[in-house]
Amino acid sequence: MTSQVRRFLWLGAGLVLALLAVVGYGLFVRASGAPRSSAPAAAPRPVPVVVAPARTRDVGVYITGLGSVTPLNTVTVRTRVDGQLMSVRFQEGQIVNAGDLLAEIDPRLFQAQLTQYEGQLTRDQALLDNARLDLTRYQSLIEQDAIPRQQLDTQASLVRQYEGAVTNDHGLIDSARVMLAYCRITAPIGGRVGLRQVDPGNIVHAADASGIVIVTQLQPIGVIFTIPEDSIPGVMSRLAHGAHLTVDAFDREQRQKLATGTLLTIDNQIDPATGTVKLKATFPNTDRRLFSSQFVNARLLLDTQSHATVVPAAAIQPSPKGPFTYVVKSDHTVTARPVTAGVTDGDDVVVTAGLAPGEPIVVDGADRLREGAPVTAQARGGS
Repeated sequence: MTSQVRRFLWLGAGLVLALLAVVGYGLFVRASGAPRSSAPAAAPRPVPVVVAPARTRDVGVYITGLGSVTPLNTVTVRTRVDGQLMSVRFQEGQIVNAGDLLAEIDPRLFQAQLTQYEGQLTRDQALLDNARLDLTRYQSLIEQDAIPRQQLDTQASLVRQYEGAVTNDHGLIDSARVMLAYCRITAPIGGRVGLRQVDPGNIVHAADASGIVIVTQLQPIGVIFTIPEDSIPGVMSRLAHGAHLTVDAFDREQRQKLATGTLLTIDNQIDPATGTVKLKATFPNTDRRLFSSQFVNARLLLDTQSHATVVPAAAIQPSPKGPFTYVVKSDHTVTARPVTAGVTDGDDVVVTAGLAPGEPIVVDGADRLREGAPVTAQARGGS
């Protein structure tokens, strides 16, 4: 037998002895009563969650829409007469009242015309007075048959001619006085003046398109916003019953309320391109926080739900079967409760069915829960 064959036989015998040793050790362990893997598992640890009770309060039903601030009145102040702009009596951005003096046009030409027309009136009035005296004399002479009837008729016609001339003079005087008054340009409405369009010393004309300045009314001021056409019946129903609907104007990010006003009217047609209708609201704007052409988010208070059950929006969990929320039971476990969600008011959601006021619900940590899971509850905002 060669040396290689003997080495192979010794290696096989070693492997057999090692296998027998392993089997013998296993039998020894089983016989000694070692613990088996079938022992009961440890109880699951409680999940820390934040809970809050379902509350009851009055909730407003709102319709929101995008809008812009639109002044109720905007006037471009123009001159009504041609002439040199002598002075400007306002500061750019100034708040003015109706009737305040804004600018002055050179009045000397119209003062001269007024003087001319007044002198012409004095002359024509004297001619009229003299013609009336002659007419009285001719009437006495005609009774004595001292003059022909034609002379009397001619004098009566001359009196009427002078009366027409006097009336025309009065008209010319009134026209000159109006033109003279137009030399003082006053504010037609109260509001805020914009930037000056022309400087003093320039010649202005009534046909100038730019005018002198633009006055925009700020108090009160309007907001025009749009709502979906599906919301029209609810709004029309409230307006038909004489309700005064409140409208809140928020900033672009809908975080800060700028002003509170009242719905004025609804437009008479729907925009077929967008399926929306325009609404107009008025705001007192006493603090002047609303500015012309400013973008706002309008929120129309359509109705108020009294004693509604509300929960934080974070407590509502979506599922294929509908929304639900985790309710904490008295044994410190949770159960998934199907609910019916209603309108949203800020960070709260109205629950119309499925919850009772005061029931504790999970508002944070719901992603780690399952039906019947034990929890360690911590009140919202406290321990």
